[in-house]
Amino acid sequence: MDKGFQAIFLDVGNTLRIVIKDPEYMGKAQKELMALIGTPLSEQDFFNEMETRWRSYRKQAKEQLIEVSEKELWTKWLLPDYPMETVASLSGELTRLWRNHGGRRIPRADVKTAIPELHRRGYVLGIIANTITEQEIPDWIEADGLTDCFQTVVLSSKVGIRKPNPEIFLEAARRVGVEPAKCAYVGDNPSRDVVGARSAGYGLTVLILEPDSESPGVLTDEHTPDHAIRELSELLNIFPSLQ
Repeated sequence: MDKGFQAIFLDVGNTLRIVIKDPEYMGKAQKELMALIGTPLSEQDFFNEMETRWRSYRKQAKEQLIEVSEKELWTKWLLPDYPMETVASLSGELTRLWRNHGGRRIPRADVKTAIPELHRRGYVLGIIANTITEQEIPDWIEADGLTDCFQTVVLSSKVGIRKPNPEIFLEAARRVGVEPAKCAYVGDNPSRDVVGARSAGYGLTVLILEPDSESPGVLTDEHTPDHAIRELSELLNIFPSLQ
């Protein structure tokens, strides 16, 4: 067991929530997105163009470790040829539908037990996530009754920087008033989560593995986490009560 840690920050995608491929759900989102902006293109042509623009944005975001706001994403990157004011006003809904067209996001089975228990044990909890959405994650936390468990939610879409930039990890630590050495990070991506947290001086990293994987893969020392787990509830074996 690791002692001396006061704060635990967690990723969201593939850590707290996973994506389920639901063709009916995804198809409905695509049609709603097209209807929302009134595109004259066919569904195939529209989404082919959107995917090309999305890949272009993602390439820059990953290279520069930046994240633009929802409004900038849609007005400058994804729908620059549509009326700017209209697109800007719809940006939040467009983001929701764009994410839904990729699948249905559901919490891991043990989120609602493991997270409240870590909170009960006295840890400061927070979220650090790379995401294009500004409101979906806070809304999900509230809907699942976890709002009181998380002291801060740091989203790349809100702060403008992405993991593994250490500054996003340092910003989270500053918000809760805990020195980085007493912070732990739980994520699913070695190069983004382990490297970023360590660069910020976090004292512990935990990697949650894909269900069918035997290990995180071939990793350098820089990428190897302090702990590798398969279920979120295994965090309870790593972080004892602070009471």
